[in-house]
Amino acid sequence: MPDAVDRRILNQLRLNARITNSALAREVGLSESACLRRLKLLEKSGVIRGYTAVIAGSDPDEGTVALVQVELERQTEEYLTRFEAAMRKHAEIREWYLLTGDGDYLLRLQITDMDHYARFHRDVLSRLPGVSRITSSFAMRSNRKP
Repeated sequence: MPDAVDRRILNQLRLNARITNSALAREVGLSESACLRRLKLLEKSGVIRGYTAVIAGSDPDEGTVALVQVELERQTEEYLTRFEAAMRKHAEIREWYLLTGDGDYLLRLQITDMDHYARFHRDVLSRLPGVSRITSSFAMRSNRKP
C-alpha cells in the first residue's frame, strides 16, 4: 500500500511520466537513490503498471471516440471474466470500466468513422459474451489531460 511519499511520487508521474529521477527526487523531497528505490518497488509491486504517451487527437485519421455502455445478462464473476477476456482481443476498445448503478460496463472505443462503428457493433459488440443491451454515444470534443 503506497504511503504519503509514494503518493507524491505517483502524483508527479501522473503530471509528467518522463520526469528524470533527479527532478522527481527533488519534487518529493528524497535523495535520488531513495527515490529510484521507491520507484522500482512501485513498479515491481504492480502499483505502476507501465508508462504511456497521450497522443493528441487532432489527426483526422484517428477518427472519433465512441462511449459505449453495456449491460450483461448477469453480473457473476464468470460473466465478467468472459466479457473482459473477449474485450482484450479488440484494439478498438481502448479502455473499460466496470460500473455501479445503471449498466455494467462503460467502454471507450477509438473508431475511424460511423461505418467502422456500425461494423464493430454488428460483428463484435453485439457478439461479446453475455451482452443484453448496448447504448452508444459519440464524443464531439475531448480535453484529456496529458
